[in-house]
Amino acid sequence: MYFTIISKKMKKFTTVLTCMLFSFFLSPAVLLAQTPEISIPQYGKQFTAVPEREDAAIYQVNMRTFSKAGNFKSIIARLDSIKALGINVVYLMPIYPIGEVKSVNSPYCIRDYKAVDPAYGTLEELRNLVDSAHHKNMAVILDWVANHTSFDHVWTKNKSWYLQDGAGNIISPPGTGWNDVAQLNYKNADMRAEMINCMEYWVLTANIDGFRCDYADGPPSDFWKEAISTLRKIPNHQLLFLAEGKHNDLYAAGFDYTFGFSFFENLEKIYKKNRSVKSIDTLNDTDYKGTSGGQQIVRYTTNHDVNGSDGTPIELFGGKKGSMAAFVIVAYMKSVPMVYNGQEVGTPYRLNFPFSGNKIDWTINPEVTAEYKKIIAFRNSSTAIRRGQLTSYSTADVCVFTKMAGKEKILVLANLRNKQFNYSIPSTLLNTAWKNALTGDTIQLKSKLSLAPYTYLVLKE
Repeated sequence: MYFTIISKKMKKFTTVLTCMLFSFFLSPAVLLAQTPEISIPQYGKQFTAVPEREDAAIYQVNMRTFSKAGNFKSIIARLDSIKALGINVVYLMPIYPIGEVKSVNSPYCIRDYKAVDPAYGTLEELRNLVDSAHHKNMAVILDWVANHTSFDHVWTKNKSWYLQDGAGNIISPPGTGWNDVAQLNYKNADMRAEMINCMEYWVLTANIDGFRCDYADGPPSDFWKEAISTLRKIPNHQLLFLAEGKHNDLYAAGFDYTFGFSFFENLEKIYKKNRSVKSIDTLNDTDYKGTSGGQQIVRYTTNHDVNGSDGTPIELFGGKKGSMAAFVIVAYMKSVPMVYNGQEVGTPYRLNFPFSGNKIDWTINPEVTAEYKKIIAFRNSSTAIRRGQLTSYSTADVCVFTKMAGKEKILVLANLRNKQFNYSIPSTLLNTAWKNALTGDTIQLKSKLSLAPYTYLVLKE
């Protein structure tokens, strides 16, 4: 771009030579904004089995807690276990070097968008991880932090790329309390272009399959629209984009998914404050406004943030039994489910920020792992669950719904209270024969069905 502009505006050789010499002395960061885009060769063979939006089952990997080694190799060693859960999308938390200036050791304080943190391994080892996942028919998406960088990021030499105070000092994101990071300036076209270039770098250099975009409500939606549109034009790549945000304009920007903040908060209140289970029906309406083409909410019973701040699923949702009933709603009602590493073994302790202490013990609670496998496996096998028409029959205490697609009809009942309820079967479901989809047992529905505390049933007509 730099030399193209010169060739159009300047005709004299001496002027061109002067400009070339001047550029030699510019800082690398300034050159980054002005030099032409360099064509990046495509690494590896493009993955052709990225799931459709509705068919994803996502697994969040926090490398700092995942193993004692905390690196790419340790994830490769457990890919078979992740695959056995029924997962088809592996989401890696930030893999980039973190800042040292004002640092609180957060992986979301990024010092270089185009580098791998040596603590996790090398680019080659990341490629091996992506290749290994692809061989097992799992896509890989990277965490992307577009709103802010560390204060010692390689871009900070371009001060106009950041918000500044009256004295010209780069500032943190206003009103957030995130004092370890520097707020980017989305009015700067060069910064925006380079941000997209950095995202493209990972698609081509490591063959990744999309991004989970951190604090997606921060950058303006027109940036996301430009970025997603540009990245989707990369040949032979089907990319997934998950916004950690809840603004409805994120759908119009092109994201496949937004984050289920409201669902999680509501679910906590159902379990802890006796909020009506019918409140989920309201969320199913409001959360999906503005969606089209199968765009989904990603819902969860834990993630890297709430695990430390709020508690584990076992703490929040009635122990092992209650947390599984909650996960059934996540997996089956109206969302794409996400599992946070360690959730599937019922990790009883929190994995606290900055995630450098507790590690996951993969040997505990095999019965919990088996239950997650059954729940996700049935979701993967059922078109009705993934794509069917939802009809709710919930009460204040019991979540009940059907999902229908073609001739397939599924009925789900989940008691979200720590006491027994006798659920009155709706007339449209009376005197029908059903099979327990997870055990194979036959059930005849009569006028009432007794549900023990935190019991769930998944029935197939």
